[in-house]
Amino acid sequence: MKQIHAYAIAITLLIFTSITAHARPLVDTTWLKKNLQNDALVIIDLRNKIDGGSFKTFQLGHIPGSIHSDYLKDGWRTKRKGVVGLLPTQKEFENLAEKLGVSNNSHVVLIPAGENSTDFGSSARAYWTFKVFGHSKVSILDGGYKLWSKKYPSLISKGNAKKNIRGNFTAKFDASLYASTADVAKVSGAKSDIILLDGRNKEQFIGEKKHKKAERFGHIPGAQLISQAKTYNPESNQLKNKTELNDLFSEVTSKPVISYCNTGHWAATNWFALSEVLGNKNVKLYDGSMVEWTADASRKVDHNQSNLYKIKSFFSEIFG
Repeated sequence: MKQIHAYAIAITLLIFTSITAHARPLVDTTWLKKNLQNDALVIIDLRNKIDGGSFKTFQLGHIPGSIHSDYLKDGWRTKRKGVVGLLPTQKEFENLAEKLGVSNNSHVVLIPAGENSTDFGSSARAYWTFKVFGHSKVSILDGGYKLWSKKYPSLISKGNAKKNIRGNFTAKFDASLYASTADVAKVSGAKSDIILLDGRNKEQFIGEKKHKKAERFGHIPGAQLISQAKTYNPESNQLKNKTELNDLFSEVTSKPVISYCNTGHWAATNWFALSEVLGNKNVKLYDGSMVEWTADASRKVDHNQSNLYKIKSFFSEIFG
């Protein structure tokens, strides 16, 4: 009997280890359904104003065992010296993670609404935040809650989530994933192997429009534009497959990259696609992005499109 008990414990530990030690960046609904009962999982539903969601929306229906955390309200990003969208401090994030029941051995699964690419960015930014604070066991549900509700309409919980046990999370900052304004200033307008990758739309890049919190129009000098919207399949509301992403980022997949946008939200999707899906481990995210960059009038901005971008745009419009 003791041998059988020991064997059962060994099998349980093996399953636990296999799930948590090799967390895939994207998990599908089938995987999550199979692992719903695993105690190692902390499933965080991030629905918020961006996707038309809220805690009330969560109460109307959510994945069994998940808990809600409003991406815009709960401290995933913070404001300092008038600059919005910044990374919280290490202590602030430890507190947030622990309140959500996250410990260092937890496997976090982030649930986007599954509505559009900007909504996916909520999970991509939260994913990056876990990574930059040293938590490697984190995944995003591909297709989000919308796809889950279509595939498993009978597996929907309503009302409040069960009260979670406070976690025990110790953060360890990973500077290799983070770019400061000083880091960007060293690259901008200089001869550098590092690519400044702008994840916004064309209108903002060329200075026809801007984020309401940005002080000036345009882009950081020397930047290349790959809009984060191009990483996403709007028909399935999922990230494009690896082949499509490799084609999109073909010129930067093997180069060091600093990803930015307006507040580091859209930029997180480009970071996720490059770093986590395509395997470029030399990609940093500039969380302050254009809002922080333009806060100082001495930092230059540009409005011109590179000749390469003009050529690519021309052929893209012709051939799709």
